[in-house]
Amino acid sequence: MKTTNKFISWIKSPSSDVFLFLVALVLLNLVASKAFFRLDITQPQSYSLSQSSIQSVQHLEEPLSVKVFFSKNLQAPYSSVEQYVKDILVEYKNKASSNFSYEYFDVEKPENQKLAKSYGLNQIQIREIKNNEVGFKNVFMGIVLTYADQIELLDAIESSDGLEYKITTAINKIVYNTNIFSGLSDTPVLTLYKTADFDNFQIANIRDLEKIVEEAYENANKKYNNKIVFQVKNPDTKESISLGERYGIQTISWNNEDGTKSTGALGIVLEMGSKFRVIPLKLQNMFIAYGIAGLDNIEENICLSLEGMVSKTSVVAYVTGHGERDVEDTQNGASGFKSLLRENYTLKNVNLAEENIPVGCQCVIINGPKTEMSDAELYKLDQFLLAGGNLMLFLDPFTQEQFQTQFGPDVKYNEINTGIEKLLSKYGIEPQKNYVLDERCFAQMNPQYGKLDFYYVPMMQKKSLSQKSVISRNLGYVLFMAASSLNVENAQKDSGKNVTVLAKSSDRSWTVKENFVLNPMTLSAPQDKSEMHSENLCALVEGSFESAFDKNPVEETSETKGELSSEGHLSKSLQNGKIFVATSSEITGPNILQQNSTEPIAYFVLNAVDYMNGNQDFCLMRTKNLALNTLIDVNGPLAFAAKMFNQFGLALIVAICGVAVLLARKRRREEIRMKYNPDDPRHFVKKNEE
Repeated sequence: MKTTNKFISWIKSPSSDVFLFLVALVLLNLVASKAFFRLDITQPQSYSLSQSSIQSVQHLEEPLSVKVFFSKNLQAPYSSVEQYVKDILVEYKNKASSNFSYEYFDVEKPENQKLAKSYGLNQIQIREIKNNEVGFKNVFMGIVLTYADQIELLDAIESSDGLEYKITTAINKIVYNTNIFSGLSDTPVLTLYKTADFDNFQIANIRDLEKIVEEAYENANKKYNNKIVFQVKNPDTKESISLGERYGIQTISWNNEDGTKSTGALGIVLEMGSKFRVIPLKLQNMFIAYGIAGLDNIEENICLSLEGMVSKTSVVAYVTGHGERDVEDTQNGASGFKSLLRENYTLKNVNLAEENIPVGCQCVIINGPKTEMSDAELYKLDQFLLAGGNLMLFLDPFTQEQFQTQFGPDVKYNEINTGIEKLLSKYGIEPQKNYVLDERCFAQMNPQYGKLDFYYVPMMQKKSLSQKSVISRNLGYVLFMAASSLNVENAQKDSGKNVTVLAKSSDRSWTVKENFVLNPMTLSAPQDKSEMHSENLCALVEGSFESAFDKNPVEETSETKGELSSEGHLSKSLQNGKIFVATSSEITGPNILQQNSTEPIAYFVLNAVDYMNGNQDFCLMRTKNLALNTLIDVNGPLAFAAKMFNQFGLALIVAICGVAVLLARKRRREEIRMKYNPDDPRHFVKKNEE
């Protein structure tokens, strides 16, 4: 007779079910620890890393170390910040290459405190409640990132808001300072286009041009670990014309001895993938002979163009010379705007009457100009846009001029005409000369006059902000001030353009053009409500544009004196460009935007600058924790009705429901009695009712 193993018998019996369940549970957890998934069902993906964050750690070529210095036993709300740091570093680690690591340091130990201070971290003072007493405690709340010989600090992390954005930008900064090609697969190619026939003309340095460009290339290439490829091409007439149309490089024509006409090309193009930049190089007529402009700065321009093409540039051109807001002026200028951008961008003042837009800049900002620009200045902006550049415009409809009358001080409003209107009109964008007033606006309680409605400070809530654009998607509300309406109908009709209205007033708004003063004491809403309708205040137009000029207004481009004639005018876009138009510069001024502001308007402006510089992923990272379903601010009859409902309506509904339940229960009891005991002696019926 064959004996059965006792263990196998026990396994087969019901008594082993609990044991087998526990074993299966342990094995399942072991598998899940290596192969797990998580779902983030929040609309802005608040608990997931953005694609930009993932890319920043996926292609690390050297070890990146994150050192965390957080004091223990932090009280709320700082304890949640510490937990958020732990959670987000786990997310980075799960998405990163093997070169990413993080480490926690116990700052209770003196040696770790000394280490934290050696990196530049400082203790901060927080309030602490202990033994029913309020006191203060010095703590460390910082992160140190090290990569190669680069160090970046994140100190005084008191909130989790925007922390992913701060960590990712810090990682990008130290990685790109070491290697700007990190995470990029395309190889940059530098091409010198020079038709060989140019050697037959009296052009200074033409025979040495290839040698000069190659020397500049070699010097620049050393800075980028020899990642750039260089080539020289000799285009014929057909190819030269095609190159001029594709890249916008200069084409030069001449008449041959047999009467035929030939065309050559002269220019330097840096390409990487689908992007390209033209290195400034131009044939000029110097009366006695021809010369080539741009030879002195080729190396520098190669570096700037390359950095701009891979979106690693931090320089933004800020136009001056026409009464624009001064970024150094804290009283009436845009110093708050500058402080907002200083973490990632440097504003470079550019006077277009005296200089060109810097090479490598992706974005030009014009903020509150007051005087007219020349055609030469406007032409530079036009050609910059057509070459693939981006324009950010903060335009005011009027200037306010203070003057004294016999009745006291008064204000005069004068229309502003800068010439930019001519450019925008060609592009299908028309800022109007008016002010938009809105009943849904900023309000303030005054001890003397009560509630004051600042109709000229519209409050645009979620439904008035574009939910498709990353610039405004996660913002609950945005304040504008002294803004005009914006007509983009012509741009919307153009199939080559994509128009996004980022912000518009409510349907309780109206416009004024004359006989007004922006004072809450003098402004009133129109009696005729049919005059009220929503107005566009800010828009983004992207795509292909046509030039507002037939030719260069300063230089003769089609018929140059002498043997050679050159052409370098762009009549249409070579690469898609972007135009951001806000109809008020007040949103960058001290009345709306404060130093180091965390108001929604600050995020709106900063998101716009990021988007225009190719850093759109930063917009969502920065505003993830701001994506709340905020209450809609209302006033008038609807607000009064809501107030009455909250005070009396709920109590009345509860009372009505109570009475209804009481009557229903009474009726139910009566039905049960009549069904089972209709002759119950405890129930008395009047004889006259029988």
